[in-house]
Amino acid sequence: MKKKLLLGVALSALLLYLSVRGIDFQGVVAGFRTVRYGYALLGVAAMLLMQVLRSFRWGLILRPLAKIDQWSLFSVSNVGFLAIIALPARLGELARPYLITKKSPLKMSSALGTIFVERILDMLTVLVIAAVLLFIIPLPPWLVQGAVLVFLVTLAMALLVILMIVKREATLRILSPLIGRLPERYAEGFLRLIRHFLEGFRIMVDPRRLIATLALSIVIWLVDVYAIQMMLAAFDFQLPLAAPFVVMLILVVGIAIPTAPGFIGNWHYFCILALGLYSVPKTDALSFAIVYHVLSIGVIILLGLVSLPHNRFSISDIRRYSQN
Repeated sequence: MKKKLLLGVALSALLLYLSVRGIDFQGVVAGFRTVRYGYALLGVAAMLLMQVLRSFRWGLILRPLAKIDQWSLFSVSNVGFLAIIALPARLGELARPYLITKKSPLKMSSALGTIFVERILDMLTVLVIAAVLLFIIPLPPWLVQGAVLVFLVTLAMALLVILMIVKREATLRILSPLIGRLPERYAEGFLRLIRHFLEGFRIMVDPRRLIATLALSIVIWLVDVYAIQMMLAAFDFQLPLAAPFVVMLILVVGIAIPTAPGFIGNWHYFCILALGLYSVPKTDALSFAIVYHVLSIGVIILLGLVSLPHNRFSISDIRRYSQN
């Protein structure tokens, strides 16, 4: 993990250097002074709404396993997303599954399975938006090629998940020879983990609930696009209607790269890259990236800190419960 952290910090430093190289910092500061706060506040409101909708969607994914009240889902989600931006090596992804097991009879591995499903739904939704954009505007070839590759991988994962649920016993039989090579004291526990993990995928074979969850995923990402549009308006950028969609797509690719906590460097570089497609000067694009980053991360930190007293955890707790 230490090597991953060092590599992430090094990559963040490189992307941050590329972001500020050749920048007129007085121009960046001047850009801050031009922010129209009314639009920025609308953007923040959309970011808050996005967090609420994410927790509601997670409840839909969890519903086949356990019915959990919305406040618990919201508070756990807030702390979970805080952990994602604060902890290295994506350890924060384990915070939500761990915390929800403290408020429900769920097993850690089953809850982790629901997070996996959530990621698949997010990627499919973003890729559908990218596919629609292709019919409206020309996208950079590298973005199109990357989207096609991610779509194929995501689709294969989704189909594999559905197959594993529908043919669960057959899947376990296929895995049995591999599991059988483990020491006896580990084999039974590992098999139990797989069974519980597959439980987290149950929504994938419930067409009605899956469609509702996919529809909510589309709403969530459209709210994100609206937040970006408001931030662009806050800087009075006169850009085409498709611009916030393009910024969203490129930023999703950028923050998927494992870097230092807080997406420092990759957030800024990929915002500049996206706005550069519309000939926005690098100095103005960096001003936008900094303000957008501060507000987005600020919302997550604020919600996380408010919810943290009711959802305390440690990394050692997560590691211990990940065996259940």
